[in-house]
Amino acid sequence: MHWSDRVGRRVKLRDMHILLAVAKSGSMGKAAVELAMSQHAVSKAISDLEHALGLRLLDRSPQGVEPTLYGDALLRCGTAVFDELKQGVKELQFLTDPTVGELSIGCTEPAAGGFVAAVVDQFLREYPMVLFNVVTADPATLHRRELAQRNIEVALGPMVELLPPQEGDAEMLFDDRHIVIAAANSKWARKRNLTLEQLIDEPWVLPPPNTAVGAYIADTFRAAGVQPPRASVLTYSLPMHRRLLATGRYVTTLPVSMLHHNRGALRMLPVKFPARPRPVGIMTLKNRTLSPLAERFIDCARQLAKPLTKT
Repeated sequence: MHWSDRVGRRVKLRDMHILLAVAKSGSMGKAAVELAMSQHAVSKAISDLEHALGLRLLDRSPQGVEPTLYGDALLRCGTAVFDELKQGVKELQFLTDPTVGELSIGCTEPAAGGFVAAVVDQFLREYPMVLFNVVTADPATLHRRELAQRNIEVALGPMVELLPPQEGDAEMLFDDRHIVIAAANSKWARKRNLTLEQLIDEPWVLPPPNTAVGAYIADTFRAAGVQPPRASVLTYSLPMHRRLLATGRYVTTLPVSMLHHNRGALRMLPVKFPARPRPVGIMTLKNRTLSPLAERFIDCARQLAKPLTKT
């Protein structure tokens, strides 16, 4: 297969864009509606692309279409090509006006409620016209889906379940750890000397025990010499944590970075809670060109992380 004769002159970005849309929707008809084209034009573009490459890219059936082995390989390449093209356009926009643009980032729910919210707020003070798209998910989903599929440029959170070294780059910002927290109006917030044993029978709000962070918290209780409490509520939802804590009745355990950026309504309780450090960092996709906004956002995150390295 000669690049200049068959591929370089005959493969069009438009046809690649149509192939990506068909593969994503699983149907020529659905892709035609999405692209505001006729189904005949979509079918012809796919046929032209297959003819140019001399390979069958899609298997057709009454149920729809799905990529062949060759189609999968081309789609992976096409996704990277269009992503780099999009990043190039973003850079041109940034050079024209560095105060505007769009940035997609991902983080865990606790990070969104603390450190990442602080970074976004600081960044928007300098660049108020920037639009942030923030995806919240567990670390594995952020790294293996959102980042790997180029839905986000930067992921922030615990550096666990990272992308394989050949796929992702990671930079540690600070060591975080969980602490025991109650509302400032809680009866426990006024105590000077507390033990975990005194709190075990109180209503607790905790993440599900069959998750990585749930197991981490359970291990910390055992390291303190007590069995994990029977939780009244199992949830990842930070709004629910805050709503229940605000009643003054509930106790929970959250990252110290959250308390650092949410002073006033919450209090760290003075109990021995020997949680091991959990490194928090920035993850990006290896060999992916970051937009200028992403690079400035990372610099902002480094600056705001400095006080947390001393906490």
